[in-house]
Amino acid sequence: MPSRFRPASLAAALLVTSALPTFAADETTEVWRLFITDQQAGRVTALDATSGETLGVFPTTGYVTHLKPSESGSILFAVQMDHDMVNVIDSGLRFTSHGDHGDVETSDPALLDLELAGSRPVHIVPHGDEMIQFYDRDGEARVYHEAALLEGDTKHDIFRSAAPVHGVAVPMDKYMLMAEPNLTVETKAGDLPPRLGLSILDETKAQVGDAAVCTGLHGEASSAGMVAFGCAEGVLVAEPQSGAEPKLTMLTYGDDLPDGTVGTLLGAKSMQYFLGNYGDKGVVVIDATAEKPFSLTELPVRRVDFALDPKRVTTAYIFTEDGRIHALDTLSGELSRSTQITDPYSRDGHWRDPRPRLAVIGDEIAITDPRASLVRILDAETFSELRTIEVEGLPFNITAVGGSGLTH
Repeated sequence: MPSRFRPASLAAALLVTSALPTFAADETTEVWRLFITDQQAGRVTALDATSGETLGVFPTTGYVTHLKPSESGSILFAVQMDHDMVNVIDSGLRFTSHGDHGDVETSDPALLDLELAGSRPVHIVPHGDEMIQFYDRDGEARVYHEAALLEGDTKHDIFRSAAPVHGVAVPMDKYMLMAEPNLTVETKAGDLPPRLGLSILDETKAQVGDAAVCTGLHGEASSAGMVAFGCAEGVLVAEPQSGAEPKLTMLTYGDDLPDGTVGTLLGAKSMQYFLGNYGDKGVVVIDATAEKPFSLTELPVRRVDFALDPKRVTTAYIFTEDGRIHALDTLSGELSRSTQITDPYSRDGHWRDPRPRLAVIGDEIAITDPRASLVRILDAETFSELRTIEVEGLPFNITAVGGSGLTH
């Protein structure tokens, strides 16, 4: 394997199987649940990914714009940026690691009886047992704790930017990486100022040094301890430093790339690299350690959604507006296979118009097909359609939570 991608760790990079004794009553279970927003109504539907059974339909205050699980998968934030509200869903899944194996406990998913109100919530960052929710018009990041939320406790810490901004906040060791507004330009009443870049706050919440320029900062992802942010100039990378504040490095796009920027990022979990959008028809694999960090793949038509496969660590899936899904080899940058899945979904129109979204569920891929009111389940290796699940309304954003473990 080329050295331009670094394994996150030996344990994470290698798939190891071993014969371990278990008690007769123990049983290995693989369970996956899908959580799907509705483009017609304020609600989230929970499905059993295998049987298609509806496990719950949870009404929310308004239309859910962002849906993201915690790192453990125990809870999900259902963010409604136009209704100044975040609802919290208990996935009903608990995974516990015991070193040589993991346990899984299941219960019914549920909408928790609490509300996280604030002015224009948008970006959420899961971090360990924390969920960091940024509220744009409050100019603040609130750090919520998973265990407390499950107990109905909404206590949280707050980190503030210099002013309201369409922002994001990411913890790194004892520091907080915080989007900062550009206050030197005039902003119309009611509008948020443009994004200047990224500041570093220490444990006292004081800014360390000057903000790093990252014009139009948008998009954030973590990979093997490194965090990347999309900027007009390039991709800004933050790396932890022992006993010091994080190191910030701008990876400039350079002359080899056509005009474009990165505004959405995904981070590989078992290897250290990122996948980002680039222009309307491209994606870039980003290796921050390489001499040329960007590897561009041009798609035949415009991109609609994309996802990394956490199990097949050098594979990504891209859905394009012609209704096809493509497998991308992130090492070579080549599209290894493509298959027609749905009717075409044009990118023209509003960004919220209902279009398919992807989620990887072990050896399968789930794709929402809003116009057909379906979730289509594909084999990840062949792209053959295994089954469909009917979902009332216009199924849109989709998130998968699950895995395997022993039940006792």
